[in-house]
Amino acid sequence: MTPETARLANLIAHSTAILVVTGAGVSTASGIPDYRGPNGVWRTQRPVEFSEFLSSEDRRIDYWDQKVASADVIEHASPGSVHRACTDLEASGRLLAVVTQNVDGLHTDAGTSPPLLIEVHGTTREASCLSCGERVPIREAIDDFVSTRVPPRCASCGGLLKPATISFGQQLDPLTIARASQAAERCDLVIALGTTLSVHPAAEIPLRAASRGAPYVIVNRGITDHDHHPQVTLRIEGDVSSIFPQAVSDALERSS
Repeated sequence: MTPETARLANLIAHSTAILVVTGAGVSTASGIPDYRGPNGVWRTQRPVEFSEFLSSEDRRIDYWDQKVASADVIEHASPGSVHRACTDLEASGRLLAVVTQNVDGLHTDAGTSPPLLIEVHGTTREASCLSCGERVPIREAIDDFVSTRVPPRCASCGGLLKPATISFGQQLDPLTIARASQAAERCDLVIALGTTLSVHPAAEIPLRAASRGAPYVIVNRGITDHDHHPQVTLRIEGDVSSIFPQAVSDALERSS
């Protein structure tokens, strides 16, 4: 164990209300590609803006085509070591919340309890009606689109169905952001894992915690927007899927 990982383990061992913030680097180990990295999805695809989805049938078709292409990868992915380490923290009573930018549902699959999971960018597991809010399993909507090549609509009201994720230009759910902010106000340690901390307002959550004096740790492979921020307590460069689980395991062994 490196000195940095040992220091993280020590911080975990002495904390009782840990806020974990996860990004795409946590899910890449499960085979899910990221969006903004060197080989990210947006290098080869142009994202469909929310305004385009609302106004253009052609762009709605483009959007659903993108979802079809990624659906099998997400559906067959399994939680990785970071997801499981978060559930270990929960079982120990130390986890206050997981704030994730990921939409793949792997924290749920790993066993993170719904009250402790805050998915700030939504979930791909369901499609939501933009008119009445009714939700259906995403596979149901995808199968409908594949068979008809017509963007699916709500069976209840006829409104547009869209995966229950936040698209470019779409407003985040204020209640979800409020939950994340409340966790930042209550935690005694915040750890950002596998995120470049470049997407807002999610990137502001750990800084909110740090501004109160909570230790702030970043574990990521590659630069982040907070690397030189004065409120960062510890910055660890490397593979989050090995560093964080090792630190959690060591911290829990010490207290067992």
